[in-house]
Formats: sequence, C-alpha cells, structure tokens
Amino acid sequence: MSANHNAVNPYLRTKILTASPEELRLMLYEGAIKFCRQAKPALEKKDYETSYNCLMRAQKIVLELSTSLNHDVAPELCSKLSALYTYIFRRLVDANTQRDLAVVDECISLLEYEKQTWQMLMEKLAAEGSQKSSQGAQSVTGAQQTAISTWSIDG
Repeated sequence: MSANHNAVNPYLRTKILTASPEELRLMLYEGAIKFCRQAKPALEKKDYETSYNCLMRAQKIVLELSTSLNHDVAPELCSKLSALYTYIFRRLVDANTQRDLAVVDECISLLEYEKQTWQMLMEKLAAEGSQKSSQGAQSVTGAQQTAISTWSIDG
C-alpha cells in the first residue's frame, strides 16, 4: 500500500461534497458495482485479501444505501428497498465467505438494476423540474462520508 492509499482526489472530494442527495445515491450505486467488479478478477486469481477488501467495501456502501432511506417519506417503498438491500448485503457476505463468482454476479445485476431505476427517477424529476431533496441533511452527510471513504482508494 502506498502513502497515498487513503488520499482523496480533490476533484472527486469536491464533486461528492457538492452533489445533491440524488447524485450521492447514484455515486453509491456506482461505487458498490465498481467494488464488486474489482472483486471478480481477484477471486479468479485466488487473491482472497483483495476480493475480501473489495466485497467489504461494497457491503459498506449497501449498508449506507439502506440506512439512508427516509422511511417517513415513503414507508412502503423504503420497506421494500430495505429488504432488497438486506438481501444484497447478505449475498455479498456469502460471496465473501464462499468465494463465489456467481454470487458476485448476482449482486452486480441487482445493483445495476437499482442504479438504472434510480437514474430513470432522476431523469423524470429533472423533466418535471422538481429536483427536491427527499433526504435530510444528516443522511446526506453520512452518504458523503461513505462516498468519500469508498471512492478514495484506487479511485
């Protein structure tokens, strides 16, 4: 590990700190997908330390996605999303303990679907001209911290 291992790209840090809650959530999806994809070649090479670290980072992001849900706004939707995130989190744990590429692929597929759904929602909101934040400042701060910490290593 280099001395810059925990260094954050200043441009990326600014992007995260100035992102809307909606953009932050999209960045979290992208980060989780990125780390799952990085785990795959590591698993194939039997580099279990790298695969473990990548999958743990993906787990951390999925946990942030779950804890940042605002159940006051849409309780039924948040309940369903929470169950989905719990499932993905458990499957990431399974992928890590079983060292199973198929499980990693399943997680990537689910995260890609959620990312695409989120992008469509963002586009719809933009078209309607109502880019209102549906999350409080506290959850934004948590998402910012998670995004910075997860994107800081190996960009």
